[in-house]
Amino acid sequence: MTRRPLVLALAALLATTPFGAMAAKKKAAPKKAKAEPVAAECADYYDVVNKSWLATNPMPANNVTLSALGQLDARAVQQQRDLLDAAMSGPQNNVQKLLGDFWASGLDEAAVEADGSKPIAPLLARIDGIRRSGDVAASIAALHQVGIPVAFNFAADVDLDDLNRHIGYFSQGGLGLGDPAFYTRQDADINAIMIRYRKYVENILTLTGSQPDKLAQDLDMVIGLETRLAQLSRPFKANPDPRSDFNAVPVASLAAYRNLQLGDFLKAQGVNDDRVSMVDPNYFTQLDLLVKSVPASQWKTYLRYQVGNAMAPYLSRGFRDAEQQFRGVVFRNESAAPPRWQQVLDAINTAAGPMLGHEYTARYLPAATKQRAEAIAQEVRQALDADVQASTWMSATAKAEAQAKMAAMKIEIGAPARDLDYTIQPMGRGSFGSNMLIAATWRHAQEMKRIGKGNADRRWSVLPQSPALGYDPAQNRIIITAAMLQSPVLDMAQANGALYGSFGALTARAMVRAVDAHGQMVDAKGAFRDWWTPADTAAWNDRLARIGSQANGWAYPGLTGRMVNGQLVRDQSLLDFAGLDAAWRALGKGQPVVAADAGAFFSGWARLWPQQASMQAAAIDQASSPYAPGKWRVNGPLAAMPEFAHAFSCKTGQPMALAPAAIVHPWH
Repeated sequence: MTRRPLVLALAALLATTPFGAMAAKKKAAPKKAKAEPVAAECADYYDVVNKSWLATNPMPANNVTLSALGQLDARAVQQQRDLLDAAMSGPQNNVQKLLGDFWASGLDEAAVEADGSKPIAPLLARIDGIRRSGDVAASIAALHQVGIPVAFNFAADVDLDDLNRHIGYFSQGGLGLGDPAFYTRQDADINAIMIRYRKYVENILTLTGSQPDKLAQDLDMVIGLETRLAQLSRPFKANPDPRSDFNAVPVASLAAYRNLQLGDFLKAQGVNDDRVSMVDPNYFTQLDLLVKSVPASQWKTYLRYQVGNAMAPYLSRGFRDAEQQFRGVVFRNESAAPPRWQQVLDAINTAAGPMLGHEYTARYLPAATKQRAEAIAQEVRQALDADVQASTWMSATAKAEAQAKMAAMKIEIGAPARDLDYTIQPMGRGSFGSNMLIAATWRHAQEMKRIGKGNADRRWSVLPQSPALGYDPAQNRIIITAAMLQSPVLDMAQANGALYGSFGALTARAMVRAVDAHGQMVDAKGAFRDWWTPADTAAWNDRLARIGSQANGWAYPGLTGRMVNGQLVRDQSLLDFAGLDAAWRALGKGQPVVAADAGAFFSGWARLWPQQASMQAAAIDQASSPYAPGKWRVNGPLAAMPEFAHAFSCKTGQPMALAPAAIVHPWH
């Protein structure tokens, strides 16, 4: 009798029981159900949408961050270059002729070298004509006229007693290093910078005419006078209360500053108003005394240096090298000077930015794109207003004020509605430095025209050629620049839903600023008052705290073991949710959103935020940025939207589908 069947039977038994004969005595355990696979969209939507972008934009090795919106900035810069190249070779109007000549004069480095310090020679001659203290004030006023503020600052800004107008602000200034702390502190870091600064001042003084045997004396005069101005100045505040820098006084009161001749100063700037803001009267009282007590020769040396300092980036190589070796290395962290075209473009934006913006908008913002942007912006405003009115926590009085603010809100797209006077003397191609002064004089005059009744909305704080979308609380308006209205923000080639998910959501989140904890301090009539109740404030703060706690659980991309700082990012993260929520409702217009539009909506938002950051850059952002990294600007708010979970059939508990109790809704 063969035993083979017994062996096979035993083998079969061992194959079906884990522990042989002993296991056979135990009751067989039930089989575990296999975990249902999670769809990629429900696991990490950011990675799904941005897979291609992330593959073609590898992590940088140096201390930088690459992003889709950063690429938009770079595209806007290239568009400006293309515009200026075209204006240089074939201008189509007078403004383009001016810009083309300005551009050509800056790119001609040989001509710039040959020009040397000639462009500032008339200014230096004017200063050299100072004979007594009574001549100082007129020279100060003349330098302000050409965009070189000395001794103090004077600028147009909002009248906090009447937000519908601008007034002139007199404030401290006149320091080559800006912050008074550089001159008054004595710690090692400051001393090291001051040693380098003294060398820079020496270089500029030499280039503007100081003789070797007088150089040390001239240096001491400049540093000495700047130090005295710093000692009179208030310390800089990181986040000053606007009210603390506002002190409206009648223009007639300026007669008290007889040595500064501030009444004549205003006339020289073309300002004819009845009020100004004297931020720190004590500074000007003491400065008025300095004009008379400091020798005229010291004022002459100080003013001569300030001209060379202000114009150094736009003159011949000796000036530019001195500026680069000090400011470029110490403050801009540049290992080398930017390419020449970049320097010239920056100069044009500084002195003639609105002029370039006028032509940029005409060239790069099609009428159809602007019209679509205006329509979407109006729709998201209505949706946001409905969201706020449906709030479960906002008081009735606050809802009424919010509704009034939303109704009064202006939406300005492309460029400022009120154009500038482009009457300006011909520039020509012979002297870049002279063109810089011509353009700076024009722009200063345009800024001064902002001062007076009915001029508060004349200008924007950003240029049309710079991508920007934000809320201006003083004017209760949304500002959307021409450069912002292109991919990935408003790509007219994308599906309808994508336009709402990108541009619509960004616009809505900016509008939230009118009615959130930032907007609660200015009412619909532009008056400074808190129109929230204490309970409203507590409810908003509760939502901030909850979303901050949630963000603390987000792993920071690229930093092993590090998490997002919820305290830093909670404010902007709540805005993201509020913007997306309003844009979604605007897309549906009260009706269910069709599947195709839903997918496009969410991908439109996700395509705004892809980024790749080096470890060093990520560490800096993790410690200081008020924005969550791109992955969480996508996954964070979308995981809190039931509409997203429905669109992709995500189940509660999956990464992209928060449980209802965990959702932090801005208004409910």
